[in-house]
Amino acid sequence: MSEPCYDLHCHSSQSDGILRPAELLSRAKSQGVTTLALTDHDTISGLPEATVQAELEGIDLITGVEFSCLWYGRNIHVLALNFDASHSAIQALTELQLQRRIERSEVIASKLEKLGFIGILQAAQAKADGAIIGRPHFAQAMIDTGKVKDVAHAFKQFLGAGKVGDVKLQWPDFDDVTQACSAAGGQAVLAHPLKYKMTRTKLCSMIDDFKESGGQGIEVVSGLQTPQQTGDMARLANKYELLASCGSDFHAPSGYNADLGQISALPQSVEPIWQQWSV
Repeated sequence: MSEPCYDLHCHSSQSDGILRPAELLSRAKSQGVTTLALTDHDTISGLPEATVQAELEGIDLITGVEFSCLWYGRNIHVLALNFDASHSAIQALTELQLQRRIERSEVIASKLEKLGFIGILQAAQAKADGAIIGRPHFAQAMIDTGKVKDVAHAFKQFLGAGKVGDVKLQWPDFDDVTQACSAAGGQAVLAHPLKYKMTRTKLCSMIDDFKESGGQGIEVVSGLQTPQQTGDMARLANKYELLASCGSDFHAPSGYNADLGQISALPQSVEPIWQQWSV
């Protein structure tokens, strides 16, 4: 009997991933994952397809979504895990996030049109192929124009932080996300805390506010980390009495980022979030 393998953070083509939900589940199976959470950005539209494939692959699929929210003007990501996907609170929040993203895409397109990228909104929508539209879709559409070399170039010159396509939105705050998650019977988890590049003081302040708002977990393992980083995140989880989660944050097959299930195990000093789940 193989050891259970949890990956509670990954993305499909329904947001900014490459693989369709069914393909993602098949890859997870091949990588030895036994429990997976599909956590697309601000949408649960991939769950029906993923659920069907999870049954075929024999994988336990946990409901998930990665919400964008704000903390003192900074864009922070919070995972909602193991909730009732049909609950009105989750449905309302994902619908509102979708509308916000549609509005943002229209503003981004307007700015890029002024720089000569004519018809870029329609081209980006085609790249999204019915999925929630994001900056990576704009980047792919911009490559097709021949005016940018690759995705990295698109973000460096047009779409990255501080650039013309970096359009800020009034995302919800921690309270909106944690309350919706709790109402739907799930748990809110602070995603990839090291990714925000905060000072220690700010990071601790953010975690404290997240816990105060009703947050229940923190990603102790996120993608490729050093043992020192994992140990540090474990200490923060214990300090703030938060449950520990882990995920690859997989977007696409690549040699540069963690593949599905290819992450280090949680330290024994923390309480895994799945221990709270009924079997």
